[in-house]
Amino acid sequence: MKRKGIIRPIGLLFGVFMTTSALVMAQNSIVVSGQDRQRRVITTAVPFLNFAPDSRHSAMGDVGVATTPDANSAHWNSGKLAFLEDQTAFSLSYSPWLGRLVNDMSLSYLTGAFRIDENSAFGFDLRYFNMGDIQLTDGLGNELGQFNPRDIAIGGTYSRKLSANLGLGVSARFIYSNLSGNISSVGGSDARAGISVGTDVGLYYSKDIFTGSKEGTWSWGVNISNIGPKITYNSADDLDYIPTNLRIGTAYGIYFNELNKLTFALDFNKLLVPSPPVYATNPDGTLSTDEDGNLIIEQGKDPNRPLISGMFGSFTDAPDGFSEEMQEITVSFGAEYLYNEKFALRTGYFFENPTKGGRRYFTMGVGFNVKRLGFDFSYLVPQVQNHPLAETLRFSLRYAIPSN
Repeated sequence: MKRKGIIRPIGLLFGVFMTTSALVMAQNSIVVSGQDRQRRVITTAVPFLNFAPDSRHSAMGDVGVATTPDANSAHWNSGKLAFLEDQTAFSLSYSPWLGRLVNDMSLSYLTGAFRIDENSAFGFDLRYFNMGDIQLTDGLGNELGQFNPRDIAIGGTYSRKLSANLGLGVSARFIYSNLSGNISSVGGSDARAGISVGTDVGLYYSKDIFTGSKEGTWSWGVNISNIGPKITYNSADDLDYIPTNLRIGTAYGIYFNELNKLTFALDFNKLLVPSPPVYATNPDGTLSTDEDGNLIIEQGKDPNRPLISGMFGSFTDAPDGFSEEMQEITVSFGAEYLYNEKFALRTGYFFENPTKGGRRYFTMGVGFNVKRLGFDFSYLVPQVQNHPLAETLRFSLRYAIPSN
């Protein structure tokens, strides 16, 4: 399906996602005094880095920081890879994206993990976000050419056990985002591909425990992902944060017997990106500026800050204070039933505060293991009718070589 996009100096990302901004957190509207100040969505560039890429965890409400390790652990918590039971594991995931709106967008994710020894492991991952074909136009509607916007991220992970129960992992990735090809934007600013790098740091703890006569495993995890410099699509004066994210969670798995296991998992996420402030306006409704031409902030803090200041300041910069900071936390809950390590049923729920995007959906899925091969499937059911996320499907194919 061909879509039209308008090229603007502030970045072609907004044109590409014009009809789906609620989903991918694109297009950060300026909040001004006198308007509805209760809806302040945090936006970033390359939001695909935080999309749940695999079927197992997306079927569990997008939880994953503390679940049992698998080939997809690098996305959720790099510290888990050191606890991988298989010697080698691969996974290939595919999801048609926004299928109710378009028919040519997709998210693909290829990952592998390899045990180096009993205490350490290495992993790699490649994710590709295809945004389909669009017809680019200028501000007057003149056609500038057809293009296929796409985002790519390539990364590697190293994970090591610090003790029998605790693991630490570090990931690094190269990020390439091409939204307009070589077509220039309005105002004479040459459009270009955005390039950045990101780093993840994760901790994972897992311990066997007993509840009555039942054996179980309790785990927790912390992961900070996509720590990296801002990205631009035209000039050094127009920079956007990448989606640096803090994920904290826990999971508990109980074995009813040798064949039946039930796991519950809970994750909390917060973007470590500045909250949008409220800008002052003049009596005629225009934005107020100071003597240097800068917008005057009525409430909140200036979002144009360096990386480290933006990360740590994101805990205290919301215009409405602590209550709004809490609204910026998303909650994921999931459950997985596993029978004989061969068949799995999964379900979950994802919640985001309505003032911060309002994504709320149930998830479900199944998994099958046949010798070394595995197949997972997930399905998303939003609470809102006719939502762009409706009927989102994900498919994952896994291959593992057991340890000797």
